[in-house]
Amino acid sequence: MNRKRLIYFTDLVLLPLFVLSFYSGMELHIAGHGTEHEIWHNWAVFHTIAGLFFALSGIIHVKTHWAWYKGLKAKRWKGKSKIVLLLSGVFACMAGTGILLLFCIDGANSFTGLLHYKTGIIMGVLGISHILGRIHRLYNVVNSHVARPE
Repeated sequence: MNRKRLIYFTDLVLLPLFVLSFYSGMELHIAGHGTEHEIWHNWAVFHTIAGLFFALSGIIHVKTHWAWYKGLKAKRWKGKSKIVLLLSGVFACMAGTGILLLFCIDGANSFTGLLHYKTGIIMGVLGISHILGRIHRLYNVVNSHVARPE
């Protein structure tokens, strides 16, 4: 797969994974306030799977745009999207807390779990801003592939 197709495919896959991960995280939080452990467990499994696929796709997405990050070294913050910079930091925090929850934290209402929840909400807001700022590009690429399939 060439680089352009990888970027296109990754961007296309990230959209539903973002929605699934965010939605399942909210449902997991809501289920945590209920009394049905089985419902909470089902949302936890679904959120973990969606989150792992989202994180993997996010890492591939960052890797395909690595030149943008390398440009930070030379240009610093000048001309760089503050939302993308913030989104990158929040993604790292969210992924880190998610890994800690998966492997190290046992029990409800941990500091790490609440931090993961809060960074998830921030990630949702920043992610939507990031998507809305680029949706026209993705739409144009999808539309051009539908109009003339290869």
